Amino acid sequence: MELVLPTIINGLSLGGTYAMIALGYTMVYGIAKMLNFAHGDIIMVGGYIMYVCMAMGNPLIAVVAAVIGCVLLGMTVEKVAYKPLRGASPLAVLITAIGVSYLLQSLAQIIFGSANKMVMIYDFGTIKLFDVTVQVSSLITLAICVVVMVILTLFIKFTKLGHAMIAVSEDKGAAQLMGVNVNGIITLTFAIGSSLAALAGFFYLLKSPSISSTLGAMPGIKAFTAAVIGGIGSIPGAMLGGIFLGLVESISYKITAIAPYTDAIEFAILIAILLVRPNGFLGKKRREKV
Repeated sequence: MELVLPTIINGLSLGGTYAMIALGYTMVYGIAKMLNFAHGDIIMVGGYIMYVCMAMGNPLIAVVAAVIGCVLLGMTVEKVAYKPLRGASPLAVLITAIGVSYLLQSLAQIIFGSANKMVMIYDFGTIKLFDVTVQVSSLITLAICVVVMVILTLFIKFTKLGHAMIAVSEDKGAAQLMGVNVNGIITLTFAIGSSLAALAGFFYLLKSPSISSTLGAMPGIKAFTAAVIGGIGSIPGAMLGGIFLGLVESISYKITAIAPYTDAIEFAILIAILLVRPNGFLGKKRREKV
């Protein structure tokens, strides 16, 4: 119990963070049918916003400012970089996304330099849980992730905008004929995904208070892996894939013999799952129209 409970809690909180980032990937793919590989760098931008705002000494202001800044950035990127490519080949959109990613990283280096910056948001300390010492930040991360995922699920299932998002994901043309503002829904999707990325950046800085221009690179790749494992385009799949990957990573780090190979193990699991289930855990086969 002394090692198992903290490992599971850390895995769930890390998995929840991956799930929040993966939701951005999977929602954009499900609705706009594109892979936004610049999504991980939104985390980095949110981190730098928190770094600047922490000069005021208020963590809440820093987090709120990061969410607002990331939402505005996500909407701007969609309008400027992706909207003109609506209807273009997937390769053109993919190359643009990679270009946006490197642009954001380069701008961060120009503005803040290449050295790591320390962002000490708040030290929540530890508590005793079943006679085991657990990081409070892990419990907070897990609780907020659960609440956000429940709210997002309810929003998709029971609101008019949520129904419009489902309609656009199923058939853009039919949704537009029924009066749905497709461009507006895609922009909203980017806004939601960017806000979740900002929160994920906050959770990362709680665990490791250091930020650089490449902060979002590996979390972004792992969250994309989680989205693919769960089933790209499936919101429950992104949540499941994130939790699964977080637990695998947490358990692997605790086993000394395989800890150095944790990243390789995660990507090997991705390959193995795709060989058995090419659409992921909860992904559905889509019929391509000719």
